[in-house]
Amino acid sequence: MDTKELRDLPPAELQSEIAKSQEKLWKLRFQARGEPLEKPHEVRRLRREIARMRTILREKELAAQ
Repeated sequence: MDTKELRDLPPAELQSEIAKSQEKLWKLRFQARGEPLEKPHEVRRLRREIARMRTILREKELAAQ
């Protein structure tokens, strides 16, 4: 997802997107233990995406205060 799209999401939906991405990351890491990944850069992309979503969520929490 694009950063602008993430900023438009409500906090609850953003939390669910974070959970989905963490699940994908866990599956990729588990898969990487058994065999080499087709797209090893996907792990890094997902980690950054999760960090981006958490940052946006935190910004929304601070703005609400």
